Amino acid sequence: MWNPQTYLAYADQRSRPFFDLLARVGAESPRRVADLGCGPGNLTEHLAERWPEAVIEAWDNSAEMVAAARERGIDARVGDVRAWIPAPGTDVVLSNAALHWIPEHAELLIRWVDQLERGAWIAVQVPGNFDAPSHASIRALAERRPWSEPLHDIPFRSGKVVDFPARYAELLTDAGCSVDVWESTYIHELTGENPVLNWITGTALTPVRDRLTEEQWQRFRA
Repeated sequence: MWNPQTYLAYADQRSRPFFDLLARVGAESPRRVADLGCGPGNLTEHLAERWPEAVIEAWDNSAEMVAAARERGIDARVGDVRAWIPAPGTDVVLSNAALHWIPEHAELLIRWVDQLERGAWIAVQVPGNFDAPSHASIRALAERRPWSEPLHDIPFRSGKVVDFPARYAELLTDAGCSVDVWESTYIHELTGENPVLNWITGTALTPVRDRLTEEQWQRFRA
């Protein structure tokens, strides 16, 4: 279960890729903007501020995140983005730090390209930190008993979650898109007791916690 408060504990650091992504979107007066994987809605608000005349559509598969977004006045709904189909007039699709949870996200992107009107924008950010020590440690623990059975299906168990940037550029170019692809490294100075653990508890460890008993979870995070 996603916890909006835990996720927002590092809101400033987590939002930097979003603003870098949004800055590259050149749509001036979109009719409809979709935020897929909107989380607690703190960043969706910026879409409404930038394009006040647009209809803002927000999806997330977490009921807790959607409830938090609705508290901000956002018209958010619970839904799997794999089931999302662009409504007529959708000129901007933005997905920040969400598609890496979907193994077939590359195929999903191509489907959206086919479904959107010509001239629409698709802006996607996926983290590329799955080889970081924190995530490697999660995978290593997930291979051990007693965690291997309940964690057999965590999304990044294999370690191959996102592809190289050049591969996405190739796929989207072949699909007929004008492509702007880049990779950035963000250095976060974290403080406090167990700061890295606290950081990943709000994101990478969420599906781990969902699959473990309280006793297993406490042993895992120890």
